[in-house]
Amino acid sequence: MLDEMDIKILSILQEDCTRPVAEIGKEVGLSTTPCWRRIQKLEEAGVIQRRAAILDPLKVNAGVTVIVSIKTDQHSHAWLERFHGAVTDFPEVVEFYRMSGEVDYMLRVVVPDIAAYDAFYKKLIARIEVAKVSSAFAMEQIKYTTALPLEFARAGTGERPDKA
Repeated sequence: MLDEMDIKILSILQEDCTRPVAEIGKEVGLSTTPCWRRIQKLEEAGVIQRRAAILDPLKVNAGVTVIVSIKTDQHSHAWLERFHGAVTDFPEVVEFYRMSGEVDYMLRVVVPDIAAYDAFYKKLIARIEVAKVSSAFAMEQIKYTTALPLEFARAGTGERPDKA
């Protein structure tokens, strides 16, 4: 289970994973070696899955975000595998979820413009049959973060998540 020190380290790494270990250790009250060992344990345990650079979508010509809802009338295992394979092949798809409720799948797609989305859409429906596709173009990004809330990580420690 994660302790308070792990949570502090994870909070720093979620904000900037390029910070030197010595600096992180100093901020959380550990020397470099124990801090590094904790980070290694978090990686080995799969808590830290990977470290990545977060890019400015406009500067890499991927400034249009489209939320795509997909309904299907196909629910066989073979179709599911084909669909998952087809969708994961598209680099434009940056998030992909199987849903409960009225919609079967949700995708977050990033492209340079509407024409690029249209090309993506045509490639998608050429690869796999779906019953209904609905696309919503994001007009403005109000909030975006890759940081997960760490208050819930305390839940297993006996501490209430709403107490800091």
